Amino acid sequence: MIDKFRGFSFTKHFKLFGIISLILISVGLVSLILTLCGVQGLFNFDIDFVGGTTFEFQLPVRVDKAVTDRAAELYQDAIGKAPSSVTSSGENGLRIKALELTDQEVESVRDAIAGEYQIDIEQGYQVERVSASVGKDLSRSAFLASAVAVLLILVYIGFRFEFKSGLAAVCALVHDLLVMLSFYVIFRIPFNINFIAAALTILGYSINATIVVFDRVRENRKTMKTGNFAQIVDTSIWDTMTRSINTTVTTLVVMLMLLIMGVSSIRNFALPICIGIVCGCYSSVCVSGPLWNVFNHGRVRKG
Repeated sequence: MIDKFRGFSFTKHFKLFGIISLILISVGLVSLILTLCGVQGLFNFDIDFVGGTTFEFQLPVRVDKAVTDRAAELYQDAIGKAPSSVTSSGENGLRIKALELTDQEVESVRDAIAGEYQIDIEQGYQVERVSASVGKDLSRSAFLASAVAVLLILVYIGFRFEFKSGLAAVCALVHDLLVMLSFYVIFRIPFNINFIAAALTILGYSINATIVVFDRVRENRKTMKTGNFAQIVDTSIWDTMTRSINTTVTTLVVMLMLLIMGVSSIRNFALPICIGIVCGCYSSVCVSGPLWNVFNHGRVRKG
């Protein structure tokens, strides 16, 4: 079936893909710039980044979705606002995360949960405050981890292929991360430690898909004695299209199951992964190869 569409040129339509990409990344890019300039409220930062309060309860019942939903209701009834997240911690553990609370609000939440489930406060309750300075350290570490990963990928791709291909691959990775940020802003996904895990996962997934395309480009440059670089890129993309689609679909099915059937903490991780998987496939097919062609000026292969 794919052979029917082989006449479509990704390199010739790169301007269209570029416009689509600019639309997808615009919200994330603008929000990131404004946040770095001090504007607050664009991202739904969890306490991992801005500090807050974490409650740990040991309940006499198994903590399932019904229990976490009830705990969220009790929390909101106690202080008049919703928690950042309510998740299970082991079979009987209940963890509630919230932004900074006063001592009176902490006591109100404790009494509400303890009264509902008859908890011995001396043994089955613990509260921890996370300072904003810890969140800043985590933000710095997250940025450093992503920057180092991207830099090492640039070195690896540049060494294995050429510098221009490495630059194209890095641009595609930055594109994927900015698309993820856009969805974080639009859907108000809690911005917490899960983002670091999701971002690094997508970096690895996306670069793997890109390398498959680039490797086929390298092979076709040796065998295609005629034609310019754009034609080689288009041929290579179509040669690897079946693999790209199959890998994306099979991985996406698993993550969708987690998104549909998982608890809230799993869903907050699975959603950006699903977005990143689709975006990684799009960038490896429609962005990285055509962008390499732009950097290469579509030069005619010599020899």
